[in-house]
Amino acid sequence: MSNLYTGKGDGGDTGFFDTKKRVSKGSLRVEALGALDEINSLLGVLKVKARKDNFENINEVLFTVQNDLFTIQAEVAAVYANQGTVTKTMPEGRVVWLESVIQKISEQMEPIKSFTVAGGSELSATFDYARAFSRRVERTVVRLKDEEGFGTQSLRYLNRLSSLLFALARFVNQKRGIREEAPRY
Repeated sequence: MSNLYTGKGDGGDTGFFDTKKRVSKGSLRVEALGALDEINSLLGVLKVKARKDNFENINEVLFTVQNDLFTIQAEVAAVYANQGTVTKTMPEGRVVWLESVIQKISEQMEPIKSFTVAGGSELSATFDYARAFSRRVERTVVRLKDEEGFGTQSLRYLNRLSSLLFALARFVNQKRGIREEAPRY
């Protein structure tokens, strides 16, 4: 047996933490955990692209967000493993931190005048893709919360995450001198 797989999930179920409880890999909880894992991985891609494009300050922000997403994943998994008792939660200070980062970025840009068409640069377009995906993550976690309930700070954080990613998409284009384009309805 490899340390990279256990074989326990071959029947379509999985477990959480140190519990012996198993749940279907098709469950909403597993979907939420998978979506959180996907957005975390996409942020890893963005870190590499930001480093390549000389946006080191963005790397630091993304690394911090990735760690915060692990806290949300732990919270989502722990609710099940501990029969509804939340043992890990997103501290309110993390949401405040995220809001402050968004504010700092926003202060460096022109106010938004309309919807914008994604693109301009590869990095900006990838941030826009991550923004759209983060909204799907949020919707999935909200559906799970509606069924079982858990920390409101995690939901607030996920809501702000899409705003951060939108701000970063705009910021990257602005720093590159790329003009935003409004949709042609």
